[in-house]
Amino acid sequence: MQECPVLEIDLDTITFNSLQVVKKCREEDITVVGVTKGFTAMHQIVTAMLRGGIEELADARMENIIELRTRNFDNPITLLRIPRLSNVKNVVQYADTSMNSEITVIKALAEAAQKIGKVHQIILMVDVGDLREGVLQENVLGAVAQIIGLRGVVLAGLGTNMGCFGGILPSVDNLGLLVELSYAVERNLGHKLEIISGGGTSSLLLVENNTVPAGINQLRVGEGILLGTDTTNNRSIPWLRQDTFLLRAEVIEVKSKPSVPIGEIGQDAFGNVPEFKDVGIRKRAIVELGKQDVYMEGIFPLDQTMRILGASSDHTIVDITDSEQEIKVGDEIVFGLTYPGLLSASDSRYVKKQFKRRGK
Repeated sequence: MQECPVLEIDLDTITFNSLQVVKKCREEDITVVGVTKGFTAMHQIVTAMLRGGIEELADARMENIIELRTRNFDNPITLLRIPRLSNVKNVVQYADTSMNSEITVIKALAEAAQKIGKVHQIILMVDVGDLREGVLQENVLGAVAQIIGLRGVVLAGLGTNMGCFGGILPSVDNLGLLVELSYAVERNLGHKLEIISGGGTSSLLLVENNTVPAGINQLRVGEGILLGTDTTNNRSIPWLRQDTFLLRAEVIEVKSKPSVPIGEIGQDAFGNVPEFKDVGIRKRAIVELGKQDVYMEGIFPLDQTMRILGASSDHTIVDITDSEQEIKVGDEIVFGLTYPGLLSASDSRYVKKQFKRRGK
């Protein structure tokens, strides 16, 4: 029995999904930037992405970017999260490009870059409806005019974010607006933009349907490559694999118990008042996995007849009554992960990471 819980990672599937995404986007003249934040930029997974044709990387955490540089990854790297004013020195030293929405920060980046003899690329984020980061559309030309007058930075392009806050889906209209704004920049200010970054995994549906607006030439893809899913559009991507990551947890108790606790119900350990439906005696397995290990709402048993009943910080209770498996103490229950589940499991020091390649 291997140490539990274990996050099992199929590196060949990462490579396969990377190949497919790069190929499909290349047909639309779109560059794919591989997003590494979903797995804390583990170098084994980054290498698998590069084997699949990914040439540029992006992450939201400077700690991950610095780690990649320490491990001698010399690929172009973009900082996805808009930089902190207090951290501009690290940004220009380790990242080639950063996504920005505040002129004050961009000026500080320019000054920091000049001090170390670099020119740092800026992608100006534009809010086209999701209401997370980005300048408003009517302020784009004014912001661009300020940026292109700075030394130490170059305005490489415009970008936008979709789905992460407001759940807004990419569309021909909102991505088309980003393209139109790039044309307006060139027409009014004489500055040609090299990059029009049209979101991430959720934009792949437009690529599939050949409806991505002409001019969008970059996508930042993480979830699609990692999990073969598209949470914003609520779908599994049919031309990608979904079996890259498995979470294995050892069973530490198997017992049949009532489905409703006995006694007066108060708050649980996390301040919630649980509710229970009486469905009689149920066979339950407890696994060595809890809320301190992983985001529980982000995992699900691969055996669809099983159901997670609840979890504490250290234990997860799974209803196994209807499973055809004969689960006993010492066995494993295997879970799939959503993107939030993967984020937490990757970052958890209580979850062992195990890498595999098919046939090895």
